[in-house]
This record gives sequence, C-alpha cells and structure tokens, in this order.
Amino acid sequence: MLEFTLRRLAATIPVLLGILLIAFVVLYLIPGDPAQTIAGPRADAATLARIADEMGLDQPVHQRFLSYLKRISRGDLGGSVVSGKPVLESVIEKLPYTLKLAALAMTFSIVLGILAGIISAITQGRWLDRICTVFSVTGISIPVFLSGLVFLYVFAVRLKWFPSSGFAAEDSLLPFILPAFTLGIRSAAFLARIVRSSMIEVLNQDFIRTARAKGLSPARILFRHGLVNALIPVITVIGLDLSSYLNGSVIVETIFDLPGIGRFAMDAILQRDYPVIQGIVLLGALVFIMVNLAVDLLYAWINPKIRDEMLGRLAR
Repeated sequence: MLEFTLRRLAATIPVLLGILLIAFVVLYLIPGDPAQTIAGPRADAATLARIADEMGLDQPVHQRFLSYLKRISRGDLGGSVVSGKPVLESVIEKLPYTLKLAALAMTFSIVLGILAGIISAITQGRWLDRICTVFSVTGISIPVFLSGLVFLYVFAVRLKWFPSSGFAAEDSLLPFILPAFTLGIRSAAFLARIVRSSMIEVLNQDFIRTARAKGLSPARILFRHGLVNALIPVITVIGLDLSSYLNGSVIVETIFDLPGIGRFAMDAILQRDYPVIQGIVLLGALVFIMVNLAVDLLYAWINPKIRDEMLGRLAR
C-alpha cells in the first residue's frame, strides 16, 4: 500500500505543473494589465513601466513562470495587486467559509442521493421509483444559478426562513444551509441515479440470492451486502463532487454573498488580480489532485485487485 501511495504521489507532480503552466500562460494572454490595475486608469507610461518592472511583467513568460515556481516552492503566493495583502493570508482567511459550505453540501448530497437511490432501487417500476426518477432528472437538468435564485426568492425573500445574503455569525450554520442545499442538490440527483443503477445490478447477483436463501434479514442484505458492494462508483461520484464543491462554489457564493474562496476568485477575475487568481488555481489544483488520490487509495483499500491493476499501470 505504501508503494502504491508513493507512486500515485509521484504521478501527481507533472499534472500539477501542467495545470500551473496552462493557468499562468492563459492569464497573461487575456486582456488586462495588472500594472494598470495598480496605478489606475490615468497613470502615465513611466509609472506603468516602473510598476511592470517591479512586478517582473517586462520579463519573458518562461522567466516569470520559473520565478513563480520558485516563489510557491517557498510558500510565497505573492500579494494582491488590489489590496496588497498576501494571497496566502487571504486564502486562509476565506477558506473556512468555503469548507463549511462544501461540508454541508456534501452532507445534503450523500444523504439525499443515497436515500433516493436505495428507495428507487428497491421499488423499481413503482410510484416511489418514478418520484425519485423525476427528482433525479429535474435536479440534474436545472442549472445551479437558476435553482439558487429560485431557492433564494422562495425561502429567503418570501418565507424568510433563511437570510437572503451574507452571514449572520461565523459560527452559525443557518446562512450556509440554503447555499449548501443549492450546491448539493444537483450532485444528490446524479448520485441517486448512480446508486439506483449500482444497487439494482448488485441485488440481482447470485450472492444476494444466497443470502436470501440463508434467511438473512432484508435490512442486512440491503446494507451489509448490497450497498457495500455498490460503493465503488458511488465513491467516485462523491470524490468528484467534493472537488467541484471546493473549486466551483463561485456562482453559489456570489448569489448568496458568502465571503468564501469562490467569491474571492470572482472579484479577482473582475479586477485582473493575477496573483490572487494564480493562488486560487493552485489551491483548486491541489484539492482536485488530493481528492482523487484519496479516492484511489480508498479503492485500493476496498478492493486489492484494483490496487494491483493501478500499480501495474503506474509501473509501465
């Protein structure tokens, strides 16, 4: 298991470097000038040239990229060109809000998705199955920005069950419930479909019929033998969803005015704050890589055959 973990860690290094390179090049190809952002729209050419020299913007792209890699290897993500505040400090300050949002969204997704999938599988073809299917199709089809606006209007503006924007207190979960449900409902719908198909396939296996013939209780057959053996595709979806929650909370945090990483990224993009954008891209890449690594390790722990197959592919 240790060899497998080390090989997977080594394989993530070129992936991370590739993501950083693409993000770095794209940022400097899009319109906008960080020096202009700092100096203001009325700055003269001499002032812009001096700021560009201080920031290294007059250097070739490959030299700037190498300098950037050296800085982040020391834990230095630079400073915001708008506020002057260190990027790492700002990210650490805003990350708890996004983590809380992602944790609640994941909870909603897992509970609703697995429950709806199990109910749909054991009532296949009946009215409960049809209701769960409608929920799944609707949840997958509606975009997040639309469901967020609908939930905001119904539950915050009309019913006043939740605050309409911002947050009341850092330790309170109430302002995060509605955005977390908005973020998690689409994942729950997709997870329900995956659980349903996996459970139906597993429940038709010979070992399930053997368990029934032995007189085991329906609950034990369903959860101990059925759900456990249907977990591998479910784990994949949960892992990918967790990455998307942490990296894709931009729309939800903007709609509900939450001061997390997503809102921070949106403001940085609008202001052409390149160091902040690069820091958030680095964070997103690390989160995605580590979550996928955790999913692979969980696969290997559940099924040693998968570990041996992965080791064989990594060794080639």
